[in-house]
Amino acid sequence: MKIYNTLTRKVEDFIPLEEGKVKMYTCGPTVYHYAHIGNMRNYIGHDILDRTLRYIGFDVTRAMNITDVGHLTSDSDSGEDKMEVARKRENKTAMEIAKFYTDAFFEDFDALNCKRPEIVSPATANIDMYIKMIENLMEKDIAYQSGGNIYFDISKVKDYYCLTNHQEDKMVVGAREGVDYDDNKRNQADFALWFTTSKFENHELLWDSPFGKGYPGWHIECSGISIKYLGEHLDIHGGGVDNIFPHHTNEIAQSEAYLGHKWCNYWFHNEHLLDESGKMSKSNGEFLTISLIKQKGYDPLSFRFMCLNSHYRKQLVFSFEALNQAEATLKKLRNRISSIKDEGDLDEGAFASYNDKFIRELSNDLNTANALSVLYELLKDEQVNGHTKLDLIQKIDKVFEVGLIVPEEKIDDDKEILALIEKRNNAKKNKDFELADSIRNELLNKGIELIDTREGTTYRIINN
Repeated sequence: MKIYNTLTRKVEDFIPLEEGKVKMYTCGPTVYHYAHIGNMRNYIGHDILDRTLRYIGFDVTRAMNITDVGHLTSDSDSGEDKMEVARKRENKTAMEIAKFYTDAFFEDFDALNCKRPEIVSPATANIDMYIKMIENLMEKDIAYQSGGNIYFDISKVKDYYCLTNHQEDKMVVGAREGVDYDDNKRNQADFALWFTTSKFENHELLWDSPFGKGYPGWHIECSGISIKYLGEHLDIHGGGVDNIFPHHTNEIAQSEAYLGHKWCNYWFHNEHLLDESGKMSKSNGEFLTISLIKQKGYDPLSFRFMCLNSHYRKQLVFSFEALNQAEATLKKLRNRISSIKDEGDLDEGAFASYNDKFIRELSNDLNTANALSVLYELLKDEQVNGHTKLDLIQKIDKVFEVGLIVPEEKIDDDKEILALIEKRNNAKKNKDFELADSIRNELLNKGIELIDTREGTTYRIINN
């Protein structure tokens, strides 16, 4: 398998440290608000990587954090803790906030058929590990106390900017919006490992420590959780491109300083999902969530399918027109598969041939669009019998997870609607617009809205 490694900036053969086994850590959500669909594209990318590794035979152990303390609004060391922002906004305790948005996150996560990692741990459950790491770094004179806080001294590591291709001029304070000058730091690129009440005396979540009562910085959490649950060596670390600096840069520095050796071999980053105004963000006012898409009548797996049609390292622009097209294509694909008769003996040669093609495309840096093309090629191949096709489709959907094989009763309901859509299309061709409008209104009265796209007409269930 080949995968793009942000650390080396090239596509490389993936070779785990232990043959046949993969230890993978992926950054989880900060649970102060709903996760928007841009966040969820990132988790779909992690899920495809996880499922692909398993599909080709690796034994994967994956860990993910839930950030419920320490992530400041600047993504660095300035501003307010995001959990505190939510606590004031909603007049609830920080733990009530964390519980509510963790549950909401996993509701959306599950709706997208994302596989939950074997290990999911909230930041607040691992305070002892962070303290252990910080004490070690202070003993080595790599961390220092100033103004009540503990900072990591980046001048003590050889290659701090290795993950950013040494673009130091773009990383300094003043060059990044929202990052304030901190006169407690020896170097403005130094980062906080522990905050004390001297800076945030009204913070709700505080712990006793040898450095003073306070709470951990965001970056130490992922290092601590990864090392605690996966050990001193990591095969793959995943996240979004916005995590590269400062978050993942700081993770590498503190982890390797603590361990005394290289920590992670492969760094995997998903590109942004954009809307018409640019990168999706919670700061832009109302934002789209998977739950909202469901409320609008869309199948969440249509969004997953839309993401699969683009490479994870390319920016993807979201629009409802694009989602409509993805949903129309997915429904057409499901109905085509439902018409296949489960006949004939398993053709092991054809099965292996198409399976190898599928694996080859996925193994080429997760080229999901080309892997989907293999599925279309299989469906067109009249030399392959139905039993072989259905067995292979069921197998490859363990990676795609878009519900390619639909229960018969659901297909029957869909066929009734599609028959009316076809009747409407014929009416429009014959310029019988009165009949076409009456069919649209008939379906609308049943809570079914028709959507005309370039891929054809699809529909969505709406709330009456």
